[in-house]
Amino acid sequence: MAEVNPTGIDAYKPSEIASLVEAAGISKARLPMTQMLTLAVLAGIFIGLGAAAYTMVMTGVDASFGPARFLGGVAFSLGLILVVVAGAELFTGNALMTMAAVDRLITPAELAKSWCLVYLGNFAGASGLAVLVSLSGLLDGPMGPTAVKIAEGKAALGWGEAFIRGILCNTLVCLAVWLALAARTVVGKVHAIVWPIASFVLLGLEHSVANMYLIPQGMLAGAETGAGAFATNLVFVTLGNILGGAGGVALAYRLAYGARVASR
Repeated sequence: MAEVNPTGIDAYKPSEIASLVEAAGISKARLPMTQMLTLAVLAGIFIGLGAAAYTMVMTGVDASFGPARFLGGVAFSLGLILVVVAGAELFTGNALMTMAAVDRLITPAELAKSWCLVYLGNFAGASGLAVLVSLSGLLDGPMGPTAVKIAEGKAALGWGEAFIRGILCNTLVCLAVWLALAARTVVGKVHAIVWPIASFVLLGLEHSVANMYLIPQGMLAGAETGAGAFATNLVFVTLGNILGGAGGVALAYRLAYGARVASR
């Protein structure tokens, strides 16, 4: 039976969340390969659905208008809500597995294998959804020019900007996952996810799995973005996402709570 939180808030305490994160890291690292890949493809699709919704929200509005960007971020939150509540394996959120690796509950090889397979599955799901959206004819309408602008804007980022925006983005994404674990109800998890995710979209930060959908979507709509620019964006955003999630959130909470968690 969980301890009563002294704050009176009906949520798990941070130290309890740390225990949940480490337990989840062990389970994720040891999923059978077929299950891991299936859940990774689903996560790519889920994030892509959120990104598609974001694209439509931003259609016909000034992309620099803050309230519109925030509304787009709320729509994009659909992706992580589906990942957390419906269940799927998302590369960016799995940066939190670093806690279990640092405490030697999983091996570096298990962590690397999980990250690689999930990343590939996320790419297959997200880019595959972009193809389906293109085939649906949605990009032939007003949504198409918006998709082009989004993709070209991302591809035009310098590597330093992409890297830093990746760090900041996955700090917020992993905090969203952390807060969702604190919640005891589905409604609580949804509310916990929306604010950090809407904020990263509002700020124009970079999420590798979202870009696996958004850049191909724009390319299919006619964006003048080549495969090289796409790959460069993904490399630096991915590295930033790893640093922001593993270093900015996982290791910080490991420093705060991990010693006690590992000894249980």
